[in-house]
Order: sequence, then structure tokens, then C-alpha cells
Amino acid sequence: MIFEGIESFRRQLAAGEVLLGAGIAFTDPQVSDALAPTADFLWIDLEHAAMSMEAMRGHLLSARAHRKGAVVRVPSSDTAFIKPVLDSGAPGIVVPQVTSAQEVADVVADCRYPPGGERGFGPHVPSGYGRDGGSDFVARSDRSLFVSVMIEHRDAVEAIDDIVSVEGLDAVVLGPYDLSGSLGLLGEVGHPTVVSAMEKVLAAARDRGLPVGSGMPVDAEFAMLQASRGVQWLQIGGDCRYMAQGADDIFAEIRARLKSLS
Repeated sequence: MIFEGIESFRRQLAAGEVLLGAGIAFTDPQVSDALAPTADFLWIDLEHAAMSMEAMRGHLLSARAHRKGAVVRVPSSDTAFIKPVLDSGAPGIVVPQVTSAQEVADVVADCRYPPGGERGFGPHVPSGYGRDGGSDFVARSDRSLFVSVMIEHRDAVEAIDDIVSVEGLDAVVLGPYDLSGSLGLLGEVGHPTVVSAMEKVLAAARDRGLPVGSGMPVDAEFAMLQASRGVQWLQIGGDCRYMAQGADDIFAEIRARLKSLS
């Protein structure tokens, strides 16, 4: 059951669908329980959010209950960050700020069992708490675990042809804002230099048959723009912004209408 949601996510990508994901930064698993029916996948953030492993596991349980794919954005490519996330039951990961094909190859090796990789064996949750940890589990884990990396640094763009050629990599993800900063244009995600860099990534991934994701704010126009460029899975902002924006909008509407009563 642990891979059911991510296997469906893979099939949808393979069919050419565009999938919308909700970012998760709050720690209460009711957040993911509330958002999962609307989202196509959950993006659980350990890079920028103050979230413990215990809180992350609660979100993964919510995703499994709703049979939705979930990816966990780890803080970095270090093995020490990747290993416990996978063994806690994450069916997919996103590794930020990679800069080279060798770094990506090391990430993939951390996610696949020998002989194809170097993942240590201790899949407490994924193996059904030890009930199903044999060769069938290993084969399904290697086949189903969704491994992606973020292209948000100019060095990664320069190395993109080598990065997308790494065997076992399942997707790349654009980080437009950080990429713009790396190019000396922080926040100018529509600048021709930034757009050209994103298009280079998309073209390289397309040549290798890899789906491309993208992080982004709560912005329907930017989501449509990225989709028109060929991005297939979109992390549309996250829980905190949904709450703040929803409150801003409804409060502003009510206050405006109250003025008309005066």
C-alpha cells in the first residue's frame, strides 16, 4: 500500500497529465488530510519548514489514507537526510540545490538497494514494519520510489544534459525563484535569461523522457505558463499561504461590503 499513491502518480505522468500538488509546511497531519482530496499529490517540505520527522510521518499516513502520491523535499543531498526519510515511508523525494551529475548519481544510489545502488537496508515502515522485507519488496521499492532533484542553480543548468542522463533519476523540478537568484536576477522569473535556462532544462528532460516539475507560489497564471512550457507536476504554493490568502480575500470582501452599509 505504501507505493500505491506514487505508482498512480507515475501512471498519470506517463499518460501526459498535468498534476497539481499542495505544499505542506504545517506540522499537524490534519492539514494534509484536509488538502489531499483536492490535490493530486502532496509536497512535504523539510527544507524550509520547521518540521520534525515525527510530523512528516503523520503527513505520509494522511497521503496513504487518501491514496495520493507524496514527495518529501529533504534539506540537502546528504545521505544522512535521505536515509531516514525513505525508511519512514516516503514514496518519493525531491532533493534541492543539486549542482552536478555526480551529486545526482549519489542521490540515486542512496535511493536504490544493491546491486543497483547503495541504500542501507532498514525499511521499517515501507516493509510493513518488517512483515514484507524480502526480495519482492526490494524490487518494488527500486521500481516505484520516485527520485527527483531540483534544478535551481546555474551550475545545474550548465550540467543538465549529464544530470538527466543519470540512470535511475525519475524527474527534475524547476525552482524558478532560486534559479533567478543564482543567475543574478532574484525574483525576475520572467526575465529572458531565466526563461531560457528553464527552457534548456525542459528540452533536456524531454529528450530523455523525464517529466518536469516546478515549485511556485499560489499563482494560477504562472501555473498555466509553466504548464504551457511543458511542466507536468506543479507544486502550487502551500498550506500557510492558502490560509493567509483565503483570510485576506474574505476579510477584504466583507469589509468592502460593510462600507456600503454605512
